[in-house]
Amino acid sequence: MEVKKYIQENEARFIDELYSLLRIPSISAQSSHKKDIEACAEQWKKLLLEAGADKAQIMPSDGNPLVYAEKNVSPQAPTVLIYSHYDVMPAEPLELWNSNPFEPVIKDGKIWARGADDDKGQAMIQVKAFEYVVKNNLLRHNVKFIFEGEEEIGSPSLNAFLKKHKELLKADVILVSDTSMLGAELPSLTTGLRGLAYWEVEVTGPNRDLHSGHFGGAVGNPINILCSMIAGMTDENGRITIPHFYDDVEELSKEERDMIASIPFDEEAYKKAIDVDALQGEAGYATLERNSCRPSFDVCGIWGGYTGEGSKTVLPSKAYAKVSCRLVAHQDHAKISQMFADYFTSIAPKSVRVKVTPMHGGEGYVCPITLPAYQAAEKGFLKAFGKKPLAVRRGGSIPIISDFEKILGIKTVLMGFGLESNAIHSPNENFSLDIFRKGIEAVIEFHLNYKG
Repeated sequence: MEVKKYIQENEARFIDELYSLLRIPSISAQSSHKKDIEACAEQWKKLLLEAGADKAQIMPSDGNPLVYAEKNVSPQAPTVLIYSHYDVMPAEPLELWNSNPFEPVIKDGKIWARGADDDKGQAMIQVKAFEYVVKNNLLRHNVKFIFEGEEEIGSPSLNAFLKKHKELLKADVILVSDTSMLGAELPSLTTGLRGLAYWEVEVTGPNRDLHSGHFGGAVGNPINILCSMIAGMTDENGRITIPHFYDDVEELSKEERDMIASIPFDEEAYKKAIDVDALQGEAGYATLERNSCRPSFDVCGIWGGYTGEGSKTVLPSKAYAKVSCRLVAHQDHAKISQMFADYFTSIAPKSVRVKVTPMHGGEGYVCPITLPAYQAAEKGFLKAFGKKPLAVRRGGSIPIISDFEKILGIKTVLMGFGLESNAIHSPNENFSLDIFRKGIEAVIEFHLNYKG
């Protein structure tokens, strides 16, 4: 059956099935939703079997369960492993939603619900495309699915699961729909992600809070010192000052810089959207290079002393900050984490003691545009959207993507269909029905063109 006709004739069922998932508050961050996590996994198992999988099962992990399914065509055929996640972010603040986040509605050509885009809607695109090629006897490669329930809390159990089930998950390429496009009329494929290193730092001065009149000017103030240390982490050119930080940074080729420069980008609209008068970053790089292909250092939170109502003349005993670095390809997050801890401790004056606690992190990732699966995805977008997708790097991090490459030894194609306006992780998350349809068509075309 012709693709568009199939999607049109089955759309009501597709939406009903998506609603059955969206109504389940599978919030991994809140232990009270453990039963919902399990219910969502069971529903995905059912839907994968109905879509044409030979088998589907719920698999335990050290945390939430995973859903595994497969369709085998031939032992000699290549295998595509499709990854997604069925957990969602908390919906709070609930008062900012225009409708119940777990009772999906369609309005203005969009589905409104928590998970409508991230990632239940995008996962449904994958499953419905799979359904079409199976039911029309068009599948020429094996397909495996692995859907996890902890992505929104950093996938703490996935690494061990991958190592334990390496043989089961063996494949030639991984396909993921959990990223976004530049715009509804500007399809794009994500070719790179930045890595991440994250720390909490604690600066301790005197053994208790002191009277600022009696001690101010004579005793080191941990907040003042912390601010000074943080300010020194970047120089006047916006470069991070940790010695050897840039040793493994991959420099952009002229070809890639030219490709980035060709991406439509309105800097004035960008500034207006976030209400700033000027942009800031590493000298010598354009905005789209700074926020996707270059490392960065940021303070994510800072506190200490008295912050209540009114005034309290106090010299605090302690000051704290949460800081992070976005990393690029070839930068090892564990190596960078230790480099930061050593350097930050070394620049502290003797008047304070510094404690650095590493938190989570992950590697960056780059997908070669010469990869056969990438080229099949390109053809999918061209067919569905009428335009060849732009190849773009993204500034965010998905640490599991680099884990896939390190543990399973295979590349990932990031074939995402989200939009910035979809408000993932925010109130009023939504997903365009038009892009839902086009996404199914694009992934069908991927399957028809992928030869391994």
